[in-house]
Amino acid sequence: MKVALVYTSTTPELIELVEREVGKLLPQNTEIMSYQDPSILAEVRDAGYVTAYPAARLVGMYMKAVNDGADAILNLCSSVGEVADAAQGIAKYIGVPIVRVDEEMCREAVRKGNKIAVMATLPTTLEPTKNTILRVAREMNKHVELIDCLVDGALKKYKNIEEDYNKIYNILSKFAHPTIHRNMLRFFEREKADVILFAQGSMAYCEEIIHGKYEKLVVSSPRFGALALKDALVAKGLM
Repeated sequence: MKVALVYTSTTPELIELVEREVGKLLPQNTEIMSYQDPSILAEVRDAGYVTAYPAARLVGMYMKAVNDGADAILNLCSSVGEVADAAQGIAKYIGVPIVRVDEEMCREAVRKGNKIAVMATLPTTLEPTKNTILRVAREMNKHVELIDCLVDGALKKYKNIEEDYNKIYNILSKFAHPTIHRNMLRFFEREKADVILFAQGSMAYCEEIIHGKYEKLVVSSPRFGALALKDALVAKGLM
């Protein structure tokens, strides 16, 4: 059995997390094929949305994976998740599911909360993620309220990982604790978030420490994406 992991970012933390989560759930003899094109995300970031050329290259990576014998494909970038949605017709036709890393995470957030703080470090990730949350909420016949939490550039490389953590602590405290940062909380009607959702998989390495600090449900995509990939393989009768 072969699975393809399609990246538009080569963030080491993301690759490590995804491969670990996928490895936990799939048989040991599964061949994991990795496809990477960081220029896709760079172009999306520059344009502010997914334009035709990066979308075409992403679809090209899907097709390369199919030609290489992939039984299923995991799309690992929320910024281009709507491209994966658009490719579902061909995926069904050729029998190779294209799984979004973030969709099941969004479903879990909708299941567990009514007010969801959506945290992103890229504006091009924030809107697609919010669109996915609202779509799955409609499908689940549930109303949710979303809180934007954009920290542009917060996960750039700092001198050490603790600086990343501290940056995230500072911003998340605005949403997780109504006694802190009252001016910001006034903007969000002084209400706490039920769920904190990390819009980018590369933020997932902070999930446990943020949950421990604030005792809030925090969801990130790698483990949910791995589960969705397994479910797709089970549905094909391969597991």
